[in-house]
Amino acid sequence: MPMNSKPPLLQEVTELHAGICNGLADPTRILMLYALVDFPRNVKDLTETLELPQPTTSRHLKILRQQGLVIGERKGLYIYYRLADRRIIEALDLLRKILNDRLTYRASLVENYNTEQE
Repeated sequence: MPMNSKPPLLQEVTELHAGICNGLADPTRILMLYALVDFPRNVKDLTETLELPQPTTSRHLKILRQQGLVIGERKGLYIYYRLADRRIIEALDLLRKILNDRLTYRASLVENYNTEQE
């Protein structure tokens, strides 16, 4: 097997991983996922909650659906979106903790630098 080729299963898993990362690559989509934590919402609900234009909301939901992060279910006239897997919120929360630690560390560097300059 050439060094550059990956086994098919590894390639598929890597592509799915990249797809999830692509779904999370926009702050608006992350906010949408958090907005869906407690209960399903339709486009109108999300538009109002996130104060976004309807076309923007729909475009982001399409990406989240394509990446398997949300599921849409029709109820009457509306499609209600819910998280496909609640563990994505756990992953996002873990990333936020890492970011918080990094910001705290950077702030301490600035504080130490300022103290040394005095």
